[in-house]
Amino acid sequence: MATISRRIVLRNTGLVAGATVLGLRQSSARADQESSKRKLKIIVVGAHPDDPETGCGGTIARYSGEGHDVAALYFTRGEGGVSGKTHDEAARIRTGELEAACQILGARALFAGQIDGSAEVNNTRYDEFRQILESQKPDVVFTHWPIDSHRDHRAASLLTYDTWLKMGKQFTLFYYEVYSGIQTQMFHPTDYVDITATERRKRAATMAHVSQNPENLYKLHDLMNQFRGKEFGCKYAEAFAQHAQGPSINEML
Repeated sequence: MATISRRIVLRNTGLVAGATVLGLRQSSARADQESSKRKLKIIVVGAHPDDPETGCGGTIARYSGEGHDVAALYFTRGEGGVSGKTHDEAARIRTGELEAACQILGARALFAGQIDGSAEVNNTRYDEFRQILESQKPDVVFTHWPIDSHRDHRAASLLTYDTWLKMGKQFTLFYYEVYSGIQTQMFHPTDYVDITATERRKRAATMAHVSQNPENLYKLHDLMNQFRGKEFGCKYAEAFAQHAQGPSINEML
């Protein structure tokens, strides 16, 4: 009996995306065709400073490198994330770190005004979050996996999903993973992005979060980058799950 590799199984089940992954340029031969396509407005929702970077940093760098408008929407400013510091002190420290990270990745920073460890999901918060996304008019939004173990992640994901519904599912909705196996569980990708060329910028953006022991923070994400790369057939990759009811990202281009 012939051995069937995991790679072949994934392709046959549709879990590995095609050549044009998330609408990104895959070869220089298509450069002229791709350059004529319109630029996208992309939002990456992260519950805390460092979530967009560790979950989507390579993809953010690729999109910004293609000239797309990319913003990281931070649900909180990491108020509870620096030992021995007050919420205000920690927020100042971590805001400075995320601004440095965004500069490395070529992204804008936006803020949703929630508090680290005390995220709220209620009618007021739904309305506030929807107003933020409506004002940005995104084509594509990335957010946390809705059953992550961290409640702030779940809150950010639910508010994003509710906004997507209220906006008539007009933007492409992707979910991303962080600390897979620990925080993100039961995650089954539909799409991959080859981040081999931008992994160094992702790593540097993570290292900008000095208060978070970034060398240790990146260890598991480095393994994730390598594992998803092996699934997709490259050195490093990031994986995403697209909500099937939204428009294809290629329709946006």
